[in-house]
Amino acid sequence: MEKETVINNTNNLLEIKGLKVKSFESNEKNKEVNIIKGINLQINKGFVHAIMGPNGSGKSTLSKVLAGHPSYEITDGKILFKEQNLLELSPEERSYLGLFLGFQYPLEISGVSNRDFLKLAYTSQQLANNNDNEIDSMEFDYLLMKYANILDMNASFLPRYLNEGFSGGEKKKNEILQMSILNSDLAILDEIDSGLDIDALKVLSKTILIRQLENIINHNSKYLEKSLLLITHYKRLLNYIQPDYIHIMKNGKIICTGDSKLSQQLEKKGYDWISPTNFTNSNEYKLFKTILQVAKNDEKLLT
Repeated sequence: MEKETVINNTNNLLEIKGLKVKSFESNEKNKEVNIIKGINLQINKGFVHAIMGPNGSGKSTLSKVLAGHPSYEITDGKILFKEQNLLELSPEERSYLGLFLGFQYPLEISGVSNRDFLKLAYTSQQLANNNDNEIDSMEFDYLLMKYANILDMNASFLPRYLNEGFSGGEKKKNEILQMSILNSDLAILDEIDSGLDIDALKVLSKTILIRQLENIINHNSKYLEKSLLLITHYKRLLNYIQPDYIHIMKNGKIICTGDSKLSQQLEKKGYDWISPTNFTNSNEYKLFKTILQVAKNDEKLLT
């Protein structure tokens, strides 16, 4: 399967430059807490990125900032999504533009059925993108049932109140159901694998990959168009969805970037092994830099 080169800027989907973020929510004395301390990240169309790191490194904060969570203040830097200033957009405008966040801890909402919530979200997205065609209920229900079946999700969950009484695994399946229905250009999945047994993890991974492949078929394209940003502690998710790039966050910064093999090193050595000095001197990093340099000289190697 072909991917457009990371060197070609016309394929850029998300660009983060010098991002610094502070928060009041995690500090008992209500003092400013700097959580993200200068992040640079670029995600191109069709690429899968993963962010790993120890607890408290800023991974989930980054996902919330991208989605527009009000508890965080941007003190420096910029975020461009589809060449638009993401920081000027409301959370719903970011969603309409094609950004999706799958929550680590999905909320329960009483009084709103799962199906009605998904139908409203889908309809709002279509109207915001100037699709004035009437949303056919039968077509929507077909789409809903198709992905529910792929997820091994019982149809009885659809008329129930949103996430109310759902197990942890059922809530995570519901997040992937939302992602599949909305078909956003960039899906950010914040620890979607936490609390899942191996069978549920396989089902979620299968659904995510089917969504990626369907977009190639539906758009009659030889390139992947949709991108993923996976935030996880564990290598096991990356066994099923192999990322193109893995970024390691620590103390609010991305301290190193590598390919999918980096997760194998983490499993053997843990996060303490990684520091900017240790990693840049490692054979893995030197090989990765060599591959990128060759790619810059001959873009055809990545197409």
